[in-house]
Amino acid sequence: MDKTVINKIIELLDDSGHIVITTHHNPDGDAIGSSLALYHYLRKLDHNVSVIVPNDFPDFLKWMNGAGNLVIAERSPEYRQLLKNADLVFCLDYNALNRAGVLTKPLEESKAPKILIDHHPHPELEQFDYAISIIETSSTAELVYDLMISMSGTTALDKDSAEAIYVGIMTDTGSFSFACDYADTYSKVAELVRAGINPGQIHRLVYDTYSESRLRLLGYCLSEKLTILTAFDTAYIALSKEELARFNYQIGDTEGVVNYALSIKGIKVAVLLTERSKKIRLSFRSKGNFAVNDIAREHFAGGGHKNAAGGDSFVSMDETIEKLKSILLKYKDAIQRSTI
Repeated sequence: MDKTVINKIIELLDDSGHIVITTHHNPDGDAIGSSLALYHYLRKLDHNVSVIVPNDFPDFLKWMNGAGNLVIAERSPEYRQLLKNADLVFCLDYNALNRAGVLTKPLEESKAPKILIDHHPHPELEQFDYAISIIETSSTAELVYDLMISMSGTTALDKDSAEAIYVGIMTDTGSFSFACDYADTYSKVAELVRAGINPGQIHRLVYDTYSESRLRLLGYCLSEKLTILTAFDTAYIALSKEELARFNYQIGDTEGVVNYALSIKGIKVAVLLTERSKKIRLSFRSKGNFAVNDIAREHFAGGGHKNAAGGDSFVSMDETIEKLKSILLKYKDAIQRSTI
């Protein structure tokens, strides 16, 4: 981690009366975990800190200490004034301002220095004043850990921040099943355990909290909506708004569904398509060395990691599926050549 950037962050913190932490639209475990970890750390240093998220986040992340203090922009108009009054803004787990949903314009208008902390490829660094952008790491939460330790040593960790960091690492690596090939990550997790976290309990709080309707939605996805495209070594699941409503869909209920499609023997690419207001959201997963973030970025105004990415389509579900098939045809040889 660049010591020059760290020293500049320390200098900016010393001169900042009000600090705002932001993250991306549809915040996930890494977004919420990294934001809460930094929030607890800065409050421990007696800073005035607010965390603003563009929209609501899954209930299975709301058990973390401090989650109830997050400002949800779509519900709380106060976020505009918080950003306007900010002396310093942290931008966590997104690499371009347009990933921040309703926060995009207020962020663009903010005069406060913006500090990017993120691990996604292709960052738009010109939009930020300072950046900690490291792709070769498990998660943004791990980068927040590195920043905290660089600034304060292991005394930076308390149980609240350690739990939040662990949630970020655990969820962004699929419980350490992908994007976690770095020995340092496991050394850091050991430090989190020393700080008092209970990994088994955290796993249960995140993954063993399915509602009945969420479980029935999963069953419906697998029994009725799973489509296999054998020629492309690809599987997809497509859900309309009506189908989501039938199962009383709540934010986070489709989390992990795409991984079931990817778990099929011989499948190298999986896609979950969900109909939202005025768009179709696509979640991509892949095995081995085939990069689905290329498809997301080049064809669906999205991005992400090599094996986990997302994007949006602004035509109907049927048109989106046909577009996806035509794109897969172009990538057919690359998918089939990819090694697992």
